[in-house]
Order: sequence, then C-alpha cells, then structure tokens
Amino acid sequence: MGYRGRWREIRTMVFSLLFFLAVWQAAVSIGGINPYTLPAPSRILARGWQEGFLWRDILVSSVRVLVGFSLAAAVAVPLGLLVGIHGWLRSALAPVLAAIRPLPSMSWIPLSIIWFGLGEEQKYYIVFMGCFAPLLVYASQAARSVPEDWLRAARNLGSTRWQELTLVLLPAALPDLLAGFKVTLAIAWTCVISAEMVGTNSGLGFAILHGKDIGGTDLVFLGMMCIACTVAILDALFYLLESALLPYRRRYEGHHNSG
Repeated sequence: MGYRGRWREIRTMVFSLLFFLAVWQAAVSIGGINPYTLPAPSRILARGWQEGFLWRDILVSSVRVLVGFSLAAAVAVPLGLLVGIHGWLRSALAPVLAAIRPLPSMSWIPLSIIWFGLGEEQKYYIVFMGCFAPLLVYASQAARSVPEDWLRAARNLGSTRWQELTLVLLPAALPDLLAGFKVTLAIAWTCVISAEMVGTNSGLGFAILHGKDIGGTDLVFLGMMCIACTVAILDALFYLLESALLPYRRRYEGHHNSG
C-alpha cells in the first residue's frame, strides 16, 4: 500500500472513530441510557483528565508485557525454528505443547504466586507462559514454510549450520514471524491484565478492577480505552518495524495496489 493509500486509510479510520463517539455521546445524552451503566465519552474523558489518563499504569503494564514477551521470544523463536526443520524435535515436543497450549493465562496464576510471590517476576511469568506456546508454533510454521531447496543450496555452498540458520532460514521466515509477533502481543496484553487483577496495586488491570470495586464505570471504560490505545500504538510501531525490515514487501504492496 502506498503512502497516499495509507493516509486515506488512516483518515477513514479517524472519521469512523469520531462518528462512533458522537453517536455514543448522543445516545447517552438524549437517548435515555443510564450513564452509570454506559458513561458518555465526555465523562470518560473527564475521568481521564482527573486520573492523568492512567499514564503510570500504562507504563507499568507496557513494561510487564514487553519483558515477558521478549523473554518468551528469546526462548521460543530459536527453539521453534529448530522444531520446524527437525522432525524428531517436533515429535519430542508435541506432547508438551499439547499440554500447555490450551491452558489460559488465568490457570497459571495460582502456581505463579506460589513460585514467585506477588512481585514483578510473577507478572513476567504469566506473560511468558501465555506467549511461549503461540510463539513456538508460529516460529515452527514459519521455518517449515521455507523451501528445502534454499537450505540445501546453502549447504552445497559450504555454509555452516549457524550460517544456514541466521543467513537463510531466519530471513526467509521473518515475514511469518513478524505476523506471529503481532498476534502474540495481543495475547500478552490479555495475560498481563489477568495477572494485574490479582494481588497488585498497579497496572491497567488493577485500575479496571479498582473501578469496578468503587462503582466507577467511567474508570473501567477508561482503563479499557487505555489498553486499546496502547495496543494501537504498538501496532503502529510494529508496522514501522516491519516496513524497515521488509522494505521489499512495502514496494510490492504499493505496486500491487496501484495496479
């Protein structure tokens, strides 16, 4: 997609959001909707101004997400690439993946409290466990999508196993890996919000739960909107990273859309 197409898409999204907020505001103001059940955007904005738009909680949650996600990626991506090219390793790890992949992040909270207490390590662990299995699967599938002929050609040219992994396999698998990263980052936010609703006094999950406890529906909505905005910003940063690492894809998409 070219720059003009991208800006046209952004303008459409902004106008759509403003229209949605205007309808929401009108529905609460003149539609007879209980403002406690569904506070108007203006009331949520006022609460945000009062609470400093929860910037401290946003920062705390973001750090927890990025640390847990980075630790999971550091382990799962290299292992997933090896799983993708070695069938015996895939078979060996299949039972473990089958056991942990269906488990929701909430199921790890009791054990994480026993093992790590209620400190930051516990939050990192919850995010790690929520992201590890999906990242391993995405990395394995990305490696399996790389044509075997490319790896065989690298071997015939005398490349070492390390060169084969870093100079052939990883660059070829990178587009699929980045797509998996974007999906898993959303999972990471689900994990950290779950972790912050138990035994903590900071983060967006705590802010949402605190709003529920004091009957502040506007604070609950404010926390939810802060999550949505933070994830949207991360998505935009991921798009810039993807454009920098895969410039050929941006040129191809621009040519394809112009045609």
